[in-house]
Amino acid sequence: MGYTVAGTELETDAEGFLLEPDYRDEVVNVIAAAENIELTARHREVVNYMRDEYREHGHTPNFRNMLKGVNEFWPDADSKALYDLFPLGPAKQAAKIAGLPQPYGKGGY
Repeated sequence: MGYTVAGTELETDAEGFLLEPDYRDEVVNVIAAAENIELTARHREVVNYMRDEYREHGHTPNFRNMLKGVNEFWPDADSKALYDLFPLGPAKQAAKIAGLPQPYGKGGY
């Protein structure tokens, strides 16, 4: 499975995560559409947060750390709010839509 953005095919793993990060806004739009997510301003805030975390640390946060980080710009965010935005799992689905490689998973942090 791959995504085509601006005429270029992006390489993905078997689950649809990019093998290399791509920070273009067009990538977010294409992957969100493939995930059946209609992007809102909140989605974009979380996506930008995930990208910033990846740039700074080389990986994205697990769900607990993600929730803590999101609370810095969205004080009343809770688990339900994040699952409403990213129903297949906020930490993984937000990373995918952000155009980032697959998160480490349990124990990788």
